[in-house]
Amino acid sequence: MNIPANLKYSNDHEWCRLEGDTAIVGITDFAQSQLGDIVFVDVPTVDETLAAGDVFGSIEAVKTVSDAFLPIEGKVVEFNPAVDADPSLVNKDPYGEGWLVKVAVADPTDFESLLSPEQYAELIG
Repeated sequence: MNIPANLKYSNDHEWCRLEGDTAIVGITDFAQSQLGDIVFVDVPTVDETLAAGDVFGSIEAVKTVSDAFLPIEGKVVEFNPAVDADPSLVNKDPYGEGWLVKVAVADPTDFESLLSPEQYAELIG
């Protein structure tokens, strides 16, 4: 499994990268591999402020639908238009072009409470 060292992770298999006061959020390589071929991503929460752990959208694969959980508190400011047009980007490049949302972070120190790459690797075994 690919677990980039420059990201933080949630117990729900989302990754988070902080760029200033904006967090870029997606699902991990492990999560996309468990879901299988992703056919639709729905993010109805743009312009909403959510708590860490809140559902910000759903990811539909051929055989299942999974909720996507926000790993950090803030306002969802953007849903990736490339993923909206081509959901398979989440399978092909979960840490790059397949990111899901950008979030205006309420408290950047929340980022530090997320899992390190090593802790996430232990979580998924």
